[in-house]
Amino acid sequence: MGTVNARQGGAKSPPRKRRPAATRRKILSAAMAEFSASGLAGGRVDEIARRAGVSKRMLYHYFGNKDALWLAVLEETYEEIRGAEARLDIARLPPAEAIRRLVEFSVRYCQEHPEFVSLLIGENLNRARHLRKSKKIRRLHVALLGAIGDLLERGARERVFRAGVDPSELYIAIAALGFFYFANIHTLSVIFDRDLNAPRARRRHLSYAVDLVLRFLRP
Repeated sequence: MGTVNARQGGAKSPPRKRRPAATRRKILSAAMAEFSASGLAGGRVDEIARRAGVSKRMLYHYFGNKDALWLAVLEETYEEIRGAEARLDIARLPPAEAIRRLVEFSVRYCQEHPEFVSLLIGENLNRARHLRKSKKIRRLHVALLGAIGDLLERGARERVFRAGVDPSELYIAIAALGFFYFANIHTLSVIFDRDLNAPRARRRHLSYAVDLVLRFLRP
């Protein structure tokens, strides 16, 4: 009498496999784009869910609420930059070359990742009230400061760096040379009547940043 239609026969399609890691990654990526563009207050959970291709219910299942998602995005942002810094492997380089690489990386990272700059500005406006709750943020920086401390000690022993430089203060100075420039690039371009985002201007700033730090470290 003819073949039986699969639907009429009651056959069910196989259930979709859940991929929690991939889903979480999609949500974080969508949230990073939305929060970096609109901040915490302006970022919309509906838009994040739409970008990620998930329901709001699924988003809340993974992250609980909007504030928790913002913190997860911040932690992800810091994990990415700390991971990229670790891949510089500064411990194997001569001290001056290692510092040069670190400064160049810091400046270029801010140039190439405007979302990083935007998210940090947003959390500073919130007085770091979310980051303060993080269980991993300080741990992420221990290895970096340890590597810089070892580098400074090695440079002092080899008499290419002066002694007594605090690793945290040095890193803050290095980070500021990239972060301040790109966080304020539009206002500074108007104030000084020059396009600071032009390739030539960015190259000049990078050269100055490296020179400033290396001159500071000289014995």
